[in-house]
Amino acid sequence: MQATSLYDLTPALRLMLMGVVLALAPLAWVWLRNRQASPARRLQALTVLTLFLTFDLVLFGAFTRLTDSGLGCPDWPGCYGNASPVGAQAEIAAAQSAMPTGPVTHGKAWVEMIHRYLATGVGVLILTLTVASWLARRRGAGQALAVHPLWPTLTLAWVCLQGAFGALTVTMKLFPAIVTLHLLGGIVLLVLLCVQAVRFQQASGARSPQPLPRGLRAALWLAFVLVLVQITLGGWVSTNYAVLACESFPTCQGSWWPAMDFRQGFEIWRELGRSQDGGHIGFSALTAIHYTHRLAAYLVLAVLAGLAWRLQRAGRLLAQARWIAGLALWQFVTGLSNVVLDWPLVAAVSHTGGAAALAVALTWALCASRTAARSDLSPLPVSSDAGRPHASRFAA
Repeated sequence: MQATSLYDLTPALRLMLMGVVLALAPLAWVWLRNRQASPARRLQALTVLTLFLTFDLVLFGAFTRLTDSGLGCPDWPGCYGNASPVGAQAEIAAAQSAMPTGPVTHGKAWVEMIHRYLATGVGVLILTLTVASWLARRRGAGQALAVHPLWPTLTLAWVCLQGAFGALTVTMKLFPAIVTLHLLGGIVLLVLLCVQAVRFQQASGARSPQPLPRGLRAALWLAFVLVLVQITLGGWVSTNYAVLACESFPTCQGSWWPAMDFRQGFEIWRELGRSQDGGHIGFSALTAIHYTHRLAAYLVLAVLAGLAWRLQRAGRLLAQARWIAGLALWQFVTGLSNVVLDWPLVAAVSHTGGAAALAVALTWALCASRTAARSDLSPLPVSSDAGRPHASRFAA
């Protein structure tokens, strides 16, 4: 296996060109469907489409990680100094011959590079969104825009940071803390885009955020924070390959409190499979990682169920309440499937997708509501769908 520089920027231009090519199709679709529309309407369509494609990117990132393809090309941004695995066939073949089940194979190289192409394409869409927002503001359409151009600018900065974490994921050899932060960065990117999409939708429909009692609004924020914490714990389970540390439910290893090493399990800054002192991480540490995520899941599911019930009872944010309840159930089913079915790929990817969708649904609910004044608290009809975006727009 030939040595390769970890950071080879030679193919970067060709990689960016591939991102531009991939972004042309969705950009053309938005333009053709909205060529007679206002700048605000075109920006809204582009934002919603970018949100959907970013969700797809998060799913493909999970697929890349779960198929052990994260090091399919061990340098960055190219593959052995090439813009695609086609130009690196000799190097990949040599690595695969040396380790047939190792991290570098032809299939894994393609999965990794396709993930990079898709990420670059999303980056081009966000760059286009940023430039178009500032141009619309400069041309005098700023007063009609529901979203200040600083929002897509912040999103662009964040996607650049995500690219940096993607590079570190490869060059630091799947360092668990970096991989987990990369996953969280994808969730934050979805949150940023969702905020903008909801604000555009509210402006186009002349809808205001629904007033919620202070306690219910606080419960919504609590659920949002707990879901982010649970996603972090789930990322830590996945990046440490601790899913199969407990293969039974509801007990773990036949016990309600198995042997666990929390200190070693939650040493943050360490290599994959190693403790901070350089030794191999123990099975009891993996058990602690898994069981912490499972115990936290009980709390999060209870909070989400209670939140959905309270929203339904209050007759407010009914669409969001249904999504929250449905996704909570989805997470329970896919999480349980990972344990009892030995971590099937479909269930594992679906579990990540459900977590991302929950973050989007809760962000949607927060943006579609506000803390109520006393005069706002008259009951809404149960059939009301005020403030509800089209479900297809936020199905991701």
